[in-house]
Amino acid sequence: MLTKKRYSVKDMVLWTRGETLIYLLYAGIITVLYKVFGFTFLNVPWTPVALIGTAVAFLVGFQNNSAYGRIWEARMIWGAIVNTSRTWGMKVQDMVTNDHRENPVSKEELKKEKKILIYRHIAWMTALRYAMRTRKSWETQHTSRTNREWRNMIHIPEEVSSLDDNLKCYLSDEERHYVMSKSNKQTALLYLQSAHIRRLKEAGLIWEFAFLELENVLESLFTHQGKSERIKNFPYPRQYASLSLYLTRVFAILLPFGLIPEFAEIGESMVDSFYLVGKYFIWVAVPFCAVVSWAFHTMERMARVGENPFEGNPNDVPISTISRSIEINLREMLDEHPDDIPTQFPEDKNVQM
Repeated sequence: MLTKKRYSVKDMVLWTRGETLIYLLYAGIITVLYKVFGFTFLNVPWTPVALIGTAVAFLVGFQNNSAYGRIWEARMIWGAIVNTSRTWGMKVQDMVTNDHRENPVSKEELKKEKKILIYRHIAWMTALRYAMRTRKSWETQHTSRTNREWRNMIHIPEEVSSLDDNLKCYLSDEERHYVMSKSNKQTALLYLQSAHIRRLKEAGLIWEFAFLELENVLESLFTHQGKSERIKNFPYPRQYASLSLYLTRVFAILLPFGLIPEFAEIGESMVDSFYLVGKYFIWVAVPFCAVVSWAFHTMERMARVGENPFEGNPNDVPISTISRSIEINLREMLDEHPDDIPTQFPEDKNVQM
C-alpha cells in the first residue's frame, strides 16, 4: 500500500516507459510512411476507431471498478480479521480461569495456556499471509520488467524468510511439524485451537458457555479465512480480462491510421495562413497518438495489477503490516517485555506490505 499522497510523475514514467516508447515509435513509423513515402492509403475512417475506443473505455472502466471492488473487499476482510483477533485475545484473557475448577491451577499455568492460545493465533495469521503471497499463474507481478523492478525494490516479508522459520517463534516443534505437513496450514492451526479449548473445557479451565463463545470466534476466523482465500484463488474472470487487453491493443494499433490523416487535413488547411506550421503539423499526431494509447493502456494495466490484492505489489492490501500490528497488540496484552516484541515491518519506497 502506497503511503504517500500520490505516485510521482517519475514513478509513472518509469513504470510505463516501455509502452510509451513503443507507442511513440509506432506512431512515428506510420507518420513517416504517410507523409514521407506518400502511403496515403494508410487511412482508416475515424468513426470505427472512435467506436472501438468507446467499447474499450467501457470494458476497461468495468475492469477497474471490479479490481477496486476486489481490493476494497480484501481490505474489509482483513479489517475484520483485526477486530476478531483482538476479540480472541480479550476472550482468552478473561475466559481461561480457575472459576469453574475444583482444584485451581497456578497463575503461571493459566498464563502459559493463554500464551499458547494467543501465540497459535499469531501463527494462524502468519500462515494465512504466507498463503496469500503464494504466486498464481494469472498474477501480474512477474509478467513485466517494470513490475519486477518494483517487486525487487520493496522486499516482501514473506519472501525474506520462510513460513517454517516464522512458526518456530509461536508453536512447539510437534505442532509446527504437524502444521507444515498440511496443505492448508492455516486451517490446521484453527483445528488445533479448537482441540485445545475443548481440552481446557474438560479440565475445568473454561466454562461451557465460554467454550461456545471461543468456538464462535474460531468460526468467524474460518469465515474471514475463506473469504480471503476466495479472492486469492478466484481471479477476475479471464474472458473479460482477455477481451480488455486485446481490444486495447487493437485500438492502439488502429489509432494512428485514423488520427494521422485527421492531422494531415488540419495541416493542409493551415498552409495558406501559417505555412510552416501547416506543413509540419502532421507530426503533432505522433505525441497525440502516443498519449491516447498510453492512457488506455495504463488504465487497462492498472486494472490488471489491481485484480489481485495479495500478490505483493505497491497497491495491495498491506497484510504483512496488518498481521504484525495485531501481533504487537496481542503480545503487549500479554505484558511481554517491549524488547521481546517484534517491531513493525519497515516501509520500502513509501510502500507498506
